[in-house]
Amino acid sequence: MYVLKGRSKELDVAKNLKMVDWFKAELVDSVAELFKALLKNSNDAVGDALASIIIVCYLLGQRVGVSFLAVDAKIKEKLRISVDNSPDSDSWQKELAGLLVYLEKSKR
Repeated sequence: MYVLKGRSKELDVAKNLKMVDWFKAELVDSVAELFKALLKNSNDAVGDALASIIIVCYLLGQRVGVSFLAVDAKIKEKLRISVDNSPDSDSWQKELAGLLVYLEKSKR
């Protein structure tokens, strides 16, 4: 009976690895779709591709043991660091700060 439990665990690990590979391929595909959408200058297609990339990243993170909450916390931490390290007059800093405010207001 112990052999069956070990075999089941091996199958779970193999299935998890296969899913991780599928998410990685899906991420590459979504980035390709984003590039195509940018060439077409289609806001709807760009939004769709960006949404796909974000969804896949969250699911990939979860699959490898990083919770949605942990991803959100890391995003906010990186934004805070980037805002603090950007020159005050930099438009990039304003965009980063705006995103940080948005994420904090949405309680993600």
